Amino acid sequence: MSNNLRLMALSALANAKPTESTFDYLETPTSSVWGENVFSLKKMAERLPKGVYKSLKKCIETGSSLDLMVADAVAEAMKTWAIEKGATHYAHVFYPLTGLTAEKHDSFFDPDGSGGTIGSFEGKMLIQGEPDGSSFPSGGIRQTFEARGYTIWDVTSPAYVME
Repeated sequence: MSNNLRLMALSALANAKPTESTFDYLETPTSSVWGENVFSLKKMAERLPKGVYKSLKKCIETGSSLDLMVADAVAEAMKTWAIEKGATHYAHVFYPLTGLTAEKHDSFFDPDGSGGTIGSFEGKMLIQGEPDGSSFPSGGIRQTFEARGYTIWDVTSPAYVME
């Protein structure tokens, strides 16, 4: 990178304005909005069929595997809830063998070929996702063909929307 580009980048950082909060912390008690962007057990109970919620709760309490049928219902409810909150993308945060954290971002929408979109988020994305960071270009301690880890939703850690 040329010295001029570095100076331009430093100038842009120095002149950046902080993002203003849309939340009035002085007028609104924090307790009134606490957890509103978390897909909590309470929200899951409201949005999932009773049997699905019961199965999910069992997975959380016992550490058992998430059944694909249950995962599909959870994924649909989670996607609908997140989109209602304005989300368009989601991320898997994971810990590759580099000792660092990494994220893989995906969209809730896929192009439909006609200029529109189709909502896309299925249970299989909660059960098993992309290989870990070891398969990213120069992202790990193993060669790409040796990557063995996969991302999976930890049912004990609720999804959330980040503003």
